[in-house]
Amino acid sequence: MKKFRKVRLVSFDYGQRHKTEIQAAKRIAKKLDLPHQTLRLPILSELTRNALTDNTVKIKTRKNKLPTTFVDGRNALFLTVAAIYAKQKGISDIVTGVCQTDYSGYPDCRQDFIKSIQKTLSLAMEYPFKIHTPLMFLSKAQSIGLMEKLGGLELLKYTHTCYEGTSPACGKCPACKLRLKGFKEYGIDDLIYYR
Repeated sequence: MKKFRKVRLVSFDYGQRHKTEIQAAKRIAKKLDLPHQTLRLPILSELTRNALTDNTVKIKTRKNKLPTTFVDGRNALFLTVAAIYAKQKGISDIVTGVCQTDYSGYPDCRQDFIKSIQKTLSLAMEYPFKIHTPLMFLSKAQSIGLMEKLGGLELLKYTHTCYEGTSPACGKCPACKLRLKGFKEYGIDDLIYYR
């Protein structure tokens, strides 16, 4: 919001078990008085088997393999759909919160992937897209610090991270552990509740 004159928010409903993240996005959009749209992409749950779209798959990390929470093609599809949405509205700048510093090993959260898809989308639509990744090289603690610096720390109490989709959050899944670690390293208590 400090960098761009107009901001529009987009969320994706892809059949995830943690749909509460969509409600969290709506609450934050309302607090910031920004337009928000949820785009439905149910095809991901039809094409892939993973712990985020299939409740029968356990959430776990695996040695030398991607975690069960990795959804094949998710960020590629999200950014493609976001680019289509953006172009229709005359928008060139897309901002995403992917991060390769503090992440679960997802290949579609790396800078190389973002550079590649930015070029691909620009070529595919003959449109000058720029994908911004302000969190790419920040730890979770540094991201929390950035929120405080920008005056948005209070907004973190409306966010949802838990892969289980529970409220209060489970505190045990990889996303919750990473979030709790970030708050601990930053030296403040998390603003959401845990079981």
